[in-house]
This record gives sequence, C-alpha cells and structure tokens, in this order.
Amino acid sequence: MKKILVTGGLGFIGSHTVVELQNEGFDVVIIDNLSNSKIEVLDNIKEITGTKPDLFQIDLRVKKDVVDFFSNNTIDGIIHFAAFKAVGESVQNPLDYYENNIGSLVHILQEMRDRNIDNFIFSSSCTVYGQADELPITENAPIKHALSPYGNTKQIGEEVIIDTCKANNLNAISLRYFNPIGAHDTTKIGELPIGIPQNLIPYITQTAAGIREQLSIFGNDYNTPDGTAIRDYIHVVDLAKAHIAALKRLIQKENKTNFEFFNVGTGKGSSVLEIVKAFEVATNQKLNYKIADRREGDIAAAYADTTLANSELKWKTEKTIEQALQSAWKWQKKQKS
Repeated sequence: MKKILVTGGLGFIGSHTVVELQNEGFDVVIIDNLSNSKIEVLDNIKEITGTKPDLFQIDLRVKKDVVDFFSNNTIDGIIHFAAFKAVGESVQNPLDYYENNIGSLVHILQEMRDRNIDNFIFSSSCTVYGQADELPITENAPIKHALSPYGNTKQIGEEVIIDTCKANNLNAISLRYFNPIGAHDTTKIGELPIGIPQNLIPYITQTAAGIREQLSIFGNDYNTPDGTAIRDYIHVVDLAKAHIAALKRLIQKENKTNFEFFNVGTGKGSSVLEIVKAFEVATNQKLNYKIADRREGDIAAAYADTTLANSELKWKTEKTIEQALQSAWKWQKKQKS
C-alpha cells in the first residue's frame, strides 16, 4: 500500500482528496499547520472512510521540522496543497505569500531530492494564465504576467518544479484548476473558511444563512454578457478525483515527460450573477447582494478546455453546478456559526 503525504490535507480540497485517496486504498499521512483549517476535519474524514489518517501539525516554512518529518517517515508520493490562496489578500500581503508558498515548496522538493522520493502532484491554478487571449483556455495558452502575487507564486512554483525535474529526475504533475465549490455528499467535510470568506460560494452560503448581511459582487462592468466576472466552477469531489488519476499516472509510470500539466475544470464558464441565480433556484433561498467595485487582481473571464485531462488522465467531471451548490448549502446549514 503506497503511503501518500498530503500537505494541507485538512483544508477544503485537501480533505476531499484524502477521502478519495483512502477510498482507493492508499495509506495517507497529512501535514497541516491549521492556519486555515480545523482539527475536527480529521475525525470527519474518519467518519466517511473508516480510517483516521496520521496528522503532523507542521509549518512547512520551518525547514528543521520538514527535515525531521521526512527523517521519520517513508513516503511514496506527495500531493502538495499547503499554501495561502486568496487573490485579494495576496495583493495586500505579498511577502507573506512568497515566503509561505515558495519557501514551503522548496523545502519539500529538497527532501524529495535528498531521499529519492518520486511522484509529486502540485496544486496549481488557472491564475497562471492571467487574462487569456482565447477562451476556453488550453494548456497551450501562454503564461502571462501574473495579476496577483498569489498567481505569481503558482507560476514561480511551476518553474521551480520544472527546474527540479530537469536536475533531479523528479516526476511531477501540475494540476491547474479553476474554481472548486461544493461539499462531500455526506456533508461531513466542506469549505469552511476561517474569518470572512475570500471565495464566492462560502460568501453566498453565509449570506443565505444570515451570517453575512450582504453579498458583494465585485464589478459589473467586465466585458462579459452580464458584466460580472466569469469562472469555471468545478465540484470539489470531481477535482479530488483528478488528483487520484494524476497520482496513479505517475505511480504506473504512464507520464510522457517528467513534468506534465493539465487544466482541471468543467469546460463551462458561469458569471457571478448566473451563479447567484442558480443558487437561488437550486436552494429556494433569496440572496441579498449588491454590486461593488472591482477587486484588484481579478480577471474578467476564465474557463477551461479539459480535452487533455479527459484523454490523458482518463478523468472527467461528473457533478453539475446545481449539485455543487446544493451540497454547499447543505454543508452550510450543518455549521453552528
């Protein structure tokens, strides 16, 4: 049984991926510093899968702690989620993002190099493309100047991995995903941001639940049909399963080069207003919202061409936006505050 390290494994995408890994028979160990997650997620994972993964509460920025972990654990592969991830926050605190997102990545790759660990999945983002010239976005789209420090950390991260693959024969896959939403069907895990949500869906659900007074839609003057920004919203369970497909590709040595990258989305773009209306219909909840100024670092539109991931990873999305929104609302209603 392969032992897989999942960094940030108690977070939104990480926890769903841990569940799918365990469902596939992998032995999972988690590193998480609980900066944007809660320890209770560990028990909730056990309730879903019957197995409680080992947790190491480590800050990956502390090199000594990273070295100590790898000195005491034999790892067959790594899925690296741990990172700060809010576009707007990164504009306000760029140095924190560079220290955390790049420093942590380097520390992990150094240990992989020194211990001959192969099989690395990187949590990347469609932000590496900036505002693409053509939609949908294919993997051939140029990597443009990043519009936010967060996006830049994903670009730099991929460059670091590429250089490491060349120098040390590492095998890596970067998954450039679009906008994960929703929650597990059991409603035992979901998106639970600490503090004010930085992403659209938890802000919608918290507004519907009365936790937030009003939803702000950032900008209605984009060059889109209704003026609001367009994104590709993918159910988090579908996204988690893409990580399993990528990991199996590396373990089975089916990768064609030692660094590969795939877009992971639905292939369909939805505007913010369309999502608001779809939520209202799917949940029978009326939302209080207003139009606010554009948010710095945001682009007008991004949605994926998933042809490559569909064919190479033998993966495709199965869940609809309506299912994702309904699951997010069911998850929200289970929360105490």
